[in-house]
Amino acid sequence: MTKGRLIDFFNQGYSVSPVIYQQIAEHFTYKKLAKGEFQLLAEKVCNEYFFLEKGYMRAFVRDTESNEVTTNFYTPGQMVFEVSSFFKRGKSKENIHVLSECEGWFITFSQLNELFHTIPEFRDFGRSILVQGFSELKSRMLSMITETAEQRYIELLKSNPVIFQHAPLKNIASFLGITDTSLSRIRKDFAKRR
Repeated sequence: MTKGRLIDFFNQGYSVSPVIYQQIAEHFTYKKLAKGEFQLLAEKVCNEYFFLEKGYMRAFVRDTESNEVTTNFYTPGQMVFEVSSFFKRGKSKENIHVLSECEGWFITFSQLNELFHTIPEFRDFGRSILVQGFSELKSRMLSMITETAEQRYIELLKSNPVIFQHAPLKNIASFLGITDTSLSRIRKDFAKRR
């Protein structure tokens, strides 16, 4: 597998020399994960900044009654890591589970820091990834407060339709903050209106 998609990902929104992107990509290592594996386990420190090239993953936590609650889905072309654990070097509260066979490229925390200090363009890129992630998190938090379950379902259907083919409905329901039964009813009602 070549690093072409990884380099394309770096190139989003920045006009930097392709030589620099190639130089950055050289520090990333290929990784393949089987369905059912974990990219990260809760109580471990996240040490990989992982570019997902193929496959699907989900992040989840366990609530006070030990139920799994999905906090995020990852699709090809995204960076997968638990930001708080990665940058603060503390134990993660989230698990990152592999939903289908995945392939991608990763760099460790120490390698990433070295690149941040030696390549200013990469520092700018990293900052943009964090801003985008924060913005998405804020939007999700606000949607849980200001939108109905059906509105959240429709938005997920628009923004990430492929996840319905790769994640169990119970994971999607917990991500939307509803029960499996509620999700089934919403899907049925939505299908009737189409």
